[in-house]
Amino acid sequence: MEKYALITGASRGIGRAISVKLATQGYHILINYASNVAAANESLRLIQQQGGEGTLMPFDVADEAATRAAIEAWQDAHPDEYISVLVNNAGIRSDQILALMPAADWSRVLNITLNGFYNVTQPLLMPMQFHKFGRIINMASVSGLRGLPGQTNYSAAKGGLIAATKALAQEVAKKNITVNAIAPGFIQTDMTEGLDEAALKKTIPAGRFGTPEEVAEAVAFLISPMSGYITGNVISINGGLYT
Repeated sequence: MEKYALITGASRGIGRAISVKLATQGYHILINYASNVAAANESLRLIQQQGGEGTLMPFDVADEAATRAAIEAWQDAHPDEYISVLVNNAGIRSDQILALMPAADWSRVLNITLNGFYNVTQPLLMPMQFHKFGRIINMASVSGLRGLPGQTNYSAAKGGLIAATKALAQEVAKKNITVNAIAPGFIQTDMTEGLDEAALKKTIPAGRFGTPEEVAEAVAFLISPMSGYITGNVISINGGLYT
């Protein structure tokens, strides 16, 4: 049976790095993206460059109907296979102090992270339980652990995702399904563009931003058979910024 991994927000940054890494481990990567087909095709090219296989799977994780339709269409086309690995990576920032934050910015950030988690994960759980194997990785953030000013919406979303990780892990552990979260600190992606990197480096004990590839290595371990006794955990990748 071919191994399939669905990576949401796989067209750039951490999601792209995870896609390329898991492809080298024999997974057929389902490359989810919302709208940027050119970036998604670049992720596919990099996967193929490494000798891997991938398929574009466009849908907005915040749209429940579109998400379910895309997943069910894939399941109908692959009746003898299932998606054994899910990385809930899609997310956005829309920073502003709460006193000045528009309701749309609050809702959009939470919808993509929290509703997106539900919309993608829920229809994949029954097949994982039937096959008695699954790996779910939720991309949280240091913001969800400690809270950051100007990111009340983002901190709420990522904090909620961490709580959901811990709860779901207990529901599915008996079916050999693990659920873990990764909480990156400052990682060199377009999500951190515009930040004062020089100033922020001074606050990080490691003295630098992390790379998407370092996050991808942690994901690769958490989906491996050797990680089967690790579930409901949050792995921080932040250079010592927050412990």
